[in-house]
Amino acid sequence: MLDAIRWDSDLIRRYDLAGPRYTSYPTAVQFNSQVGTFDLFHALRDSRKALRPLSLYVHVPFCANICYYCACNKVITKDRGRALPYLQRLEQEIQLIACHLDPAQKVEQLHFGGGTPTFLSHDELRQLMAHLRKHFNLLDDDSGDYGIEIDPREADWSTMGLLRELGFNRVSIGLQDLDPAVQRAVNRLQSLEETRAVIDAARTLQFRSINIDLIYGLPKQTPDNFARTVEEVISLQPDRLSVFNYAHLPERFMPQRRINGNELPSPTQKLEMLQRTIEQLTAAGYRYIGMDHFALPDDELAIAQEEETLQRNFQGYTTHGHCDLIGLGVSAISQIGDLYCQNSSDLNEYQNTLAAAQLATSRGLVCNTDDRLRRAVIQQLICNFSLEFAEIEQMFNIDFQGYFGALWPQLQGMASDGLITLDRERIEVLPAGRLLVRSVCMVFDAYLEQQNRQRFSRVI
Repeated sequence: MLDAIRWDSDLIRRYDLAGPRYTSYPTAVQFNSQVGTFDLFHALRDSRKALRPLSLYVHVPFCANICYYCACNKVITKDRGRALPYLQRLEQEIQLIACHLDPAQKVEQLHFGGGTPTFLSHDELRQLMAHLRKHFNLLDDDSGDYGIEIDPREADWSTMGLLRELGFNRVSIGLQDLDPAVQRAVNRLQSLEETRAVIDAARTLQFRSINIDLIYGLPKQTPDNFARTVEEVISLQPDRLSVFNYAHLPERFMPQRRINGNELPSPTQKLEMLQRTIEQLTAAGYRYIGMDHFALPDDELAIAQEEETLQRNFQGYTTHGHCDLIGLGVSAISQIGDLYCQNSSDLNEYQNTLAAAQLATSRGLVCNTDDRLRRAVIQQLICNFSLEFAEIEQMFNIDFQGYFGALWPQLQGMASDGLITLDRERIEVLPAGRLLVRSVCMVFDAYLEQQNRQRFSRVI
């Protein structure tokens, strides 16, 4: 079993930099408009020939209410009728993509995100799932990982029953914070009772896994009131927890301009919140998976990390990184072989392009050999906290230390600081460095120096 993480304030202060979350490498910042539908069709053909299994991501952008902290691609509207033209175009996209794949390619993973997927009516959800089943090989034996994001204010027992009937077996629940003053400051009023009701329904209906999202660093949060939220969440016993650092970037995300910057906790308070959260979750038996994620020891993510089979993609940590990921809907990202591509992030452009019987691919990237090599290095570090040079050398026919010779002084500095151990055969991220694994990955990022770091959140 991996050693527990160790809190080291000096190390955190030194390496708490802004940088990518590495749900991909190269990151989406590198996507360009030279990649289009031709590249997508070519990649889909290769996927079909290889009969690779699939992971589907479906983006439902609508929300009835705005949460001021949110940086997702969403459309705020009380008009439920706005979903209908979107769903018509989404169904068209499903059909256009599916005809380039083989019916034998099984969909091992499915995820509905947003926005708020349960913004859709029961009939709309039924119709969308029926359309997916018609055009893709969805599993009927409940063996797939089929998840959906839930806003407890938009779901009740009947909603949960419908989702289970449609084949979903995992739910991710947005909670963020339980303190009423914090909730008012971010315009998300949500009671513990609403959240508990959805979790009780999920357990009764035998959903396989429950994840809860929390955010630290929101306005009016203090170490004490956030510790109370964490204590209440532990009592709900979710299988997984995501504890995100709020990145206040009002110049990029307009809703964040409604947050009073004077009410945000100080960097010192944020560090204390994270430290206490880690202590609380560790004491309750949760394992630190990495990158803000915690899981109970019998969860698939924890087991995969133990067995060194954990992977990471645009959906975060996963046991299905071997699948080709197909993103459907506005702003959705696909990763098919060495191709990354993203749909237009503008709702009207997405719908109009599909109305003209064209896919809405707007940008992307095709990985070269160096990209693939660095992607493999970063994947190993961020998932396993270790890297065996021989594996990379064999995979890419290189001498590791020779190839990355220019990085060696940086890595030696990290070793001297106690972040990692480094020798001629491997790198291991030490318990004191695991919270900072992004900083280790950033050393291997060939694009980082060209990028504006303000586009990224800080590590802690």
